[in-house]
Amino acid sequence: MSKKIYIADNDEKIIEHFKASDKFEVVGTSIDGEEVVNEVIKTKPDVLVMEVMLSKLDGFAVYEKIKVLKEETPKVIFISSLSHSGFVNKALQMGASYFMIKPVSAETLEKRINEILSATTTENRQLDEKISNIFISIGIPAHIKGYQFLREAVKLAVEEPEIISSITKKLYPTIAERFETSSSKVERGMRHAIEVAWNRGKIENINNIFGLKIYNRNEKPTNGELIALIADKMLMDC
Repeated sequence: MSKKIYIADNDEKIIEHFKASDKFEVVGTSIDGEEVVNEVIKTKPDVLVMEVMLSKLDGFAVYEKIKVLKEETPKVIFISSLSHSGFVNKALQMGASYFMIKPVSAETLEKRINEILSATTTENRQLDEKISNIFISIGIPAHIKGYQFLREAVKLAVEEPEIISSITKKLYPTIAERFETSSSKVERGMRHAIEVAWNRGKIENINNIFGLKIYNRNEKPTNGELIALIADKMLMDC
């Protein structure tokens, strides 16, 4: 059964890709924010792919208005050239599933949509939200690659705790395959994300989250240490 998708963007390659797919039904396209609201409420798509910069209403305002659908509110993926961390954080805090920085290929977008639709249980949604909130709190910006890599790593470590002991041989390669990149780029991306967080000086937020004075300004965790710490927190909160 095909999934309904609404595309609030004018990227013809993306629109044509999904129109040609037998897995999706494009129920509408528009870059008029007011029209997007009306049509999404009427058609109730499974997924809304949306640019932040729309006419009349921006993407954030659209998202707020379509929440009248409650349980039928579509999964939202923002795709935008606006890469400022404030926009990304706002989108994720509102409940968006992803914020993808343009240019975005139709194939990569479809993969993200399939991942989102396959993780439909309440538990998975709550886990995503908890991880995102921790990352935002400790200063890992959502628009950098390392954010996505670390989020996937924590989820893997929650599902399979022993994977932490095989971080080089198993964890990095698994994430690299999902994002169509290399293990070395996954490792560097994660390390960069942690460095950014430490440079932002939000170490105290980590200590507050875990209730212990784990780190100070001069103590930066390795990728594996941070992944394991957050995964343990997720498992304890279950």
